[in-house]
Amino acid sequence: MKKVTIRVPATSANCGPGFDTLGLAVNLYNEVTYEITDTKGFQLEVEGEGAEYLKPFGRNLAFASFLKVWNLATDGQRIGLKVSMVNRIPMSRGLGSSSSAIVAGLFAANCLCDNRFSMDELLGFATEIEGHPDNVAPALYGGFTISYMEGERAHSLRLLPARPLQFIAVVPESKLATSLARQAIPATVPHKDAVYNTSRASLLVGALLSGNYEYLGMALEDKLHQPYRAHLIPGLAEVFAAAKAAGAYNAIISGAGSTVMAYAAPEADGKAIAEAMVATFAKQGERAVYHLLTLDTEGVKAIG
Repeated sequence: MKKVTIRVPATSANCGPGFDTLGLAVNLYNEVTYEITDTKGFQLEVEGEGAEYLKPFGRNLAFASFLKVWNLATDGQRIGLKVSMVNRIPMSRGLGSSSSAIVAGLFAANCLCDNRFSMDELLGFATEIEGHPDNVAPALYGGFTISYMEGERAHSLRLLPARPLQFIAVVPESKLATSLARQAIPATVPHKDAVYNTSRASLLVGALLSGNYEYLGMALEDKLHQPYRAHLIPGLAEVFAAAKAAGAYNAIISGAGSTVMAYAAPEADGKAIAEAMVATFAKQGERAVYHLLTLDTEGVKAIG
């Protein structure tokens, strides 16, 4: 087999209190076709997000991640590689666009090498490239994931909530670089804030597994990263308040931002929640669009 098409979901990391630990996959997808060619070098076609600036070179995550597995599996066999992307996941917005490229490349190469490596081994490769597993894990496995490091090795526990949830992703026009968002976080935090987050992260997992979603409003609160990043997303507190007033359980910064993700019951009026959040951003002079989403339970998969 010399060609494969991969579908990989968008992801939302941190999930409020689970900084660098919790993540989930949603039903917004990039589709990437990898083809081994007789022409040496890299070729790239991009439709959608990133079409104006993504370039075909070895440091591009879609190529670098593919070659990570390919070189290990084939002892560095030289090939020509054509990558065709249909990108729907917004870039630099906290919805796992970089993780989607990493996971697509690793998974595609593995498919073309007779699935030489296990999914858990792919998680290790993805974490090595990304630096932390909270986005790559749900992209690989789907569902809701709890990730942790044991020394240099990444592990992840996948679970599915007891009942469906609706996710409202409101995506501002302004991008937010992950590096900038990480710089905003202090090196140390007060002990009481660490305890606060431990309780909320535990409560979040318990609420999801038990279906007691009345606890989600408090379970999604955070003191480890969101307060320090709030100034990077003007109007954040007001957007959170608008989401809750319109019927959401609560809202959080998705990943490093700038996307704000509201959690709501399936029967809630997701459009009304989204429009309230968009209108609140507009008061800050920020244009935004929204996506009404559900949990992806499959993760990355080959579709052709």
